[in-house]
Amino acid sequence: MRPLLILMLWLGWPIAAMAGDIVVEIRTPQGAPVAEAVATVQAPHGEPIRFPWPYRVAQHNIQFDPFVLVVPVGAEVAFPNLDKVRHHVYSFSPAKTFELKLYGQDEARVVRFDRSGIVQLGCNIHDQMIAFIDVVDTPFAAKTDARGVAVLHDAPSGPQTLKIWRPYLHGPGNTLIQTVQVPRDGSVHVALTAEVHAPPQHHQMY
Repeated sequence: MRPLLILMLWLGWPIAAMAGDIVVEIRTPQGAPVAEAVATVQAPHGEPIRFPWPYRVAQHNIQFDPFVLVVPVGAEVAFPNLDKVRHHVYSFSPAKTFELKLYGQDEARVVRFDRSGIVQLGCNIHDQMIAFIDVVDTPFAAKTDARGVAVLHDAPSGPQTLKIWRPYLHGPGNTLIQTVQVPRDGSVHVALTAEVHAPPQHHQMY
């Protein structure tokens, strides 16, 4: 143990937790980037979970936007209708079952998500409208961008279990799992190959 660390322990000074970043890059076997995949690490934390992006799923151009949203347990998510037609948003998912009956342009509804899990969204009027909310109980969560890259900041150092989830991802529960050794500082790069299936013609809500 280094002398400075021994002195800090002896004096009872607080010691910052060792943490590093996990840079995840996901591509298909053909080399195409995989966007909209959620990377998470379940690790001890003491702070309330807050993410910088909006907790919002808009209805726009007869689609949900975004296709995948990540929110913490307890989050209130807004569902604004930006279309000129009415929508009827619902979910049958065990993590959250709800129904937002027909409402029109520039109206919004809010739903609180109080359980972790995957919530699949649908519209009772427009069958092609499908989206997902991943409700997580960890602050170490991020979604891959158009380059297929996600960064988990300040994950605790040491071996951590990295979980990748995405709709229609080939794997049990649409999930890939890998152990990652997180450095005490700096970052570790994780490159993964994942096969993504086309959405089924008839969506099965869950």
